[in-house]
Amino acid sequence: MKLAYSPNSPYVRKCLAAAIARGIEARIELWTVPTTDPSLAAVNPLSKVPTLLTDDGVVLYDSPVICQYLDSIGDAPPLLPPPGAARWNALRQEALADGILDATQPRRRELALPQDEGRRDYIALQQGKVARALDVLEAEAGSLGALATIGEIAIGCALGYLDFRYPHEPWRPGHPTLEAWYGRVAALPPLARTAPPPA
Repeated sequence: MKLAYSPNSPYVRKCLAAAIARGIEARIELWTVPTTDPSLAAVNPLSKVPTLLTDDGVVLYDSPVICQYLDSIGDAPPLLPPPGAARWNALRQEALADGILDATQPRRRELALPQDEGRRDYIALQQGKVARALDVLEAEAGSLGALATIGEIAIGCALGYLDFRYPHEPWRPGHPTLEAWYGRVAALPPLARTAPPPA
């Protein structure tokens, strides 16, 4: 398999963390490619990372689809629980964590532009989404495990991205249970081995 890769992408990180948790990371070749490269657009019309090229020649995108595919490979316990309440919870947690990323990634570009009222309102809107999501995660943090589900992996990647890109907006104050959980799981191989390189 070949994974279109950027070391700073939290969505790529989620896929790699899932592969490590499943014990199949050695089967993945990392393809470091800029999103402007025509060779990426040739296989993914959206020209985005992550994109996975399977051994069967199938092209998969984006990260939730790739993670579900990776969960179908190997013998480790699945990251997606069987159908039922636990599965829906894991998928909801993944969506919530991805939503944090969706609200923070474009905000980096906005911060680099002149700050008129409309742009400040947009930034505040995205900050509100993240704040509400963190409050939900704090309420649930006592039930989170040791990266046993795709939801927990996604949450860990989202919190790591906040640390990486927004150290000036610390998320830990007011979220002690979530902070304690993250302190435990950040040292586990799926997150420790996929941390973005120092700036």
